[in-house]
Amino acid sequence: MTTDTDLAARRTSIRLWWSADGHRFLPPALITCILIGSQITYGILEGLSKTALAIAVAVGAEALLGWLHGSRKPNFVSGYITGISVGILIRSLWVWPYALCSAVSILSKYVIRWRGRHLWNPSNLGVSAVFFLAPEMAAGLSIQWGNAVWVMLVIWVFGWMAVWRVNRLHICLTYVVSFLALGYVRSLVTGQAYLAGVAPITGPMYQLFIFFMITDPKTTVKSRRGQIFVAFSVAAVEAVLRLFEQVYAPFYALFLVGPCAVATEIWLEKRGGVAGNIGTRGEVGG
Repeated sequence: MTTDTDLAARRTSIRLWWSADGHRFLPPALITCILIGSQITYGILEGLSKTALAIAVAVGAEALLGWLHGSRKPNFVSGYITGISVGILIRSLWVWPYALCSAVSILSKYVIRWRGRHLWNPSNLGVSAVFFLAPEMAAGLSIQWGNAVWVMLVIWVFGWMAVWRVNRLHICLTYVVSFLALGYVRSLVTGQAYLAGVAPITGPMYQLFIFFMITDPKTTVKSRRGQIFVAFSVAAVEAVLRLFEQVYAPFYALFLVGPCAVATEIWLEKRGGVAGNIGTRGEVGG
């Protein structure tokens, strides 16, 4: 018979497991919800086989490169998230862009490094490279949720939980508020209807961008003030790029701003200085 002491011990064990390891399952659960919700609602995938290939290449590359670098526990969660991101964001009639994008994304973590840190969010670098270098071969996802509000709400609940657990909620909020405010400025400049200009933020592409790319603990600066500054800067650069009708403005904006911020922080730390608005040694996510 189960006693109150046994139940209390089990609850304690669950809490300890969650605080130590359980939270690691929130990001993959969230991105799986995005994948399933967007596929059920709009059938956004070019094909399950292409998405499966992207995931397999990303996870395989993570395992191989992790092993070559002496890691006993490859970060399969990172590979899984990268693979699904590629599978959702890339649209192509060919198979190779999915495999190439996943491989480049994971490879960048191990090759493009400075003082022990990689500068770019892996999937952001991969999709940005494919969109810029092979625009005839691949395109990006351009679907919004439309009337499927319930799907968006489920994803945002999971998303808030995931980013709150790694102390990155303020990054999401800063970016969203900045995007909406700068969207109004863009509407004044271009004459475009405000709601039409900000509608993309409700789509699956932006869910991935907000919850996984700009909040990536490994490629964000360390101080809270620095993270807020960088999130606003990404939104500002994106707004400028959108004025020039850049379809993939959010990806290019993060591609430009993120590494500059991380590199500046590393350089300032090397000099022993205080990083000021870019970031000092603060909390570091997983």
